[in-house]
Amino acid sequence: MTEAQFQDTIVAICKLLGVASYHPYFSRRSAAGWPDLALCGDNGFLLRELKTEKGRLTRDQEEWGFKLQKAGVNWDVWRPADLASGRIQRELTEIR
Repeated sequence: MTEAQFQDTIVAICKLLGVASYHPYFSRRSAAGWPDLALCGDNGFLLRELKTEKGRLTRDQEEWGFKLQKAGVNWDVWRPADLASGRIQRELTEIR
């Protein structure tokens, strides 16, 4: 599964659950390392970086993740295995 396919799947799940999702349209003009998806429901807000199973975080992504978590933001990385395990659906259901 490519990262684009993975993202499309997550956005489709968000639509089914009523969770708003935002992805920067043109990431080259955004801050380097900013997370792929902002996800907002009535009961919470998540920032998620999406990676393939073998994909690695860049230094900028690691730095953003550290700063966001330190500030109390729910930031994490999702991979296709998290979709298969049900983790993504659980986390989205918790915030909807």
